[in-house]
Amino acid sequence: MTLQNRNGDKEASPITLRLKEPTSIPIEADTVSPDHFIGRSLKDIAALPVYFGRRKRNLGDVFHIEGEESDQVIVEGDLAHVKKIGYGMTRGRIVIRGNVGQHTGACMRGGEIIVEGHVADRAGIHMEGGRLWIKGNAGHLLGAAYPGERRGVNRGVIIVEGNVGSETGAFMRRGLIVVMGDTGEFVGARMIAGSVFVFGHLGKRAGAGMKRGSIVAFGACEPLLPTYRFESVFQPVFIRVFVNRLRQWGLPVNIERTEGLFRRYSGDITALGKGEILIYDSNE
Repeated sequence: MTLQNRNGDKEASPITLRLKEPTSIPIEADTVSPDHFIGRSLKDIAALPVYFGRRKRNLGDVFHIEGEESDQVIVEGDLAHVKKIGYGMTRGRIVIRGNVGQHTGACMRGGEIIVEGHVADRAGIHMEGGRLWIKGNAGHLLGAAYPGERRGVNRGVIIVEGNVGSETGAFMRRGLIVVMGDTGEFVGARMIAGSVFVFGHLGKRAGAGMKRGSIVAFGACEPLLPTYRFESVFQPVFIRVFVNRLRQWGLPVNIERTEGLFRRYSGDITALGKGEILIYDSNE
């Protein structure tokens, strides 16, 4: 496959990796990233290290590799046990065709990852830039922090077209997380700043320990924690700005609902208490 740039000029074929055979053994593939591929021949790329369980292998031992030098990467196969694809990447694009394992896009600082399937736990954890777009569902700790760390996502955008697990956006500092489906518990737990938009069902204990930031619920939600207090009913202007951008990206957002009134709750009063949860007022 040959790509074209914005001027219509032909570009080199993307580098394509196809998993040689399905496995239940964890594969740590943090070298699968445009940062590691640019400036290297296919032979050099094939020699990059991966961990197959506890054994150190070469990338070419695990994947069939073809294409030309490019910052565009396609990864195919049964990748449910392949971890850390796009770890720390700063540029380019990775398209993952199928389900993929944990830590996808962890610590990424730029570029884009598109997952045409489901993602396991800890996707986009400690993200500092770029965009992670998941077409299916995501597991727990999406865009959160590693255990023991006090700060999580610092910048960037995460979009999930399906559902997500628990602790999405926990310890988030900056950035945007958009969930088109339902969430598990503790969305935005101990959040420091940033925004989380939920278009499906918002799970229990949202915003627990949140200091600052915004959680916006466009659908139904569980009762909020008693440490949140009702402030007002109003029409937030900033939501229109965010929603217009989401529509530009091609997300099917109902514009009528986003222009309605929202109930604002502030908290968590057990923390700094300057966070907010905005809930669409279906009774307007």
